[in-house]
Amino acid sequence: MSACAADWPQWRGPNRDGISAETGLLDSWPAGGPRLAWKTQGLGEGYSSFAVVGDRLYTQGQQGNQEFVFAFDTKTGKQLWKTPGGRAYHESRGHGPRGTPTIDGTRLYALAADGTLLCLDTATGERIWGMNIVERFGGRIPTWGISESPLVDGDRVIVTPGGPGASVVALDKTQGKLLWQSQSDPAGYSSPMTIDAGKSRAVVVFTAHGAIGLDLKSGEFEWRYDKVANRTANIATPIVHNGYVFLSSDYGTGCALLKLTPGASGVSASEVYFNREMRNHYSTSVLIGDYVYGFSSGILTAMKFLTGEVAWRNRSVGKGSVIYAEGRIYALSEDGVMGLIEATPQEYKERSRFELHRDGYPTWTPPVIANGKLYLRDQDNLNCYNIHR
Repeated sequence: MSACAADWPQWRGPNRDGISAETGLLDSWPAGGPRLAWKTQGLGEGYSSFAVVGDRLYTQGQQGNQEFVFAFDTKTGKQLWKTPGGRAYHESRGHGPRGTPTIDGTRLYALAADGTLLCLDTATGERIWGMNIVERFGGRIPTWGISESPLVDGDRVIVTPGGPGASVVALDKTQGKLLWQSQSDPAGYSSPMTIDAGKSRAVVVFTAHGAIGLDLKSGEFEWRYDKVANRTANIATPIVHNGYVFLSSDYGTGCALLKLTPGASGVSASEVYFNREMRNHYSTSVLIGDYVYGFSSGILTAMKFLTGEVAWRNRSVGKGSVIYAEGRIYALSEDGVMGLIEATPQEYKERSRFELHRDGYPTWTPPVIANGKLYLRDQDNLNCYNIHR
């Protein structure tokens, strides 16, 4: 199974940046929203988002005393298989899994809220290998559960157990064998990213204590930056672009842009700016052209990437998550309002919005666009909208 441009094979899309390359999408929606292609239930509890490859959608959910990984048919919404994962996870802000499956060819990698990591066959859901990374590496489940989505790069899977000497680990993706372990930061709620700096490829991880850069091949420490971390929850995925790393967190903290510079003794990171203009809480911004668009706490904000200068702010649909496709921001609020907004630094310009019926918990699952469809989750419910012109 190979991913094409219109697929969304992992957390935040093909490049883990919240950007879809799709074209031919609707310019605006009717008042009630785009046409509903189908709706299904049976996802269980949880905030897991979707990986979509071809005619299959993969996600995670909790039913009873068990977490599961699911596959659904994207044409009908029919469940194709479900495989047990971690133990049930309960928390006052919402139960169940937080991470999103990662598809790599014919294999799926999924991380449960209790730290259970599974490698499954995408066709059948059959377990290939698995382990609990928290137990194996002496980590600790953070307050709101393990929330990251596994990173697959080359022959390895990168995850963050948060154990002593094993904050971050690289596993052989075929068998789960340990390739390296590094550092001792507790796990945050953020998902790792890779970046090329000079001749080396590195992994960037936003832990509970700060951002760290490690050599992808060896796990060797390269740099760290702690100012952007808070003591409560570091959640947003790092944004990497052209030798720069953008990091953000809320709880009054802010954002930082780092420039990576290769040198004789390795890669160093220097601060370009730190400010409080973009404070990503539970969601991650998107970088479009020269501007970052995201929710600074509850306010949608456009900010120049290289300078930190704010172009505009708007309350928009209310505090939420953003992704991007064909010149537009798709913003889903935690109150179930879905908005379509022009991605321009000139001014806030909303094209359309509609409301998703929800059942109590916030709609914290980010939207996904794949193959002309918009997928929205509210816990057990999955709505599939046709957004192709």
